[in-house]
Amino acid sequence: MSSPPALPRFLVYAPDKTDEGAFERRLSVRSKHLENAAKAISDGVIRVGGALLTPESLTGAEKKMIGSAMIYEAESLEAVKAIVESDIYYTAGVWDPERLVILPFVAATPFP
Repeated sequence: MSSPPALPRFLVYAPDKTDEGAFERRLSVRSKHLENAAKAISDGVIRVGGALLTPESLTGAEKKMIGSAMIYEAESLEAVKAIVESDIYYTAGVWDPERLVILPFVAATPFP
């Protein structure tokens, strides 16, 4: 018996807005975002994801999140776009919709 074909993968680059208060908005809805992401991970929709940090976060005591990057598995680019646009980071004005990038992704290495 053969396994079902793998769904296409998509890389999502979701930088945060840079206006005053953007970081505070991120923190205020972060727990809900992580709760929803955990479900998407357990459902196999998000294969890997995490926060993007400033370069200074590597050497400074404070880690500053400035966006997110994820790899999704879904039927289509439109399906991923709908998932991203329903995320609380998107609806609460954390992610910058003008700079959001969603592209098909083919891994050259195995996934963890």
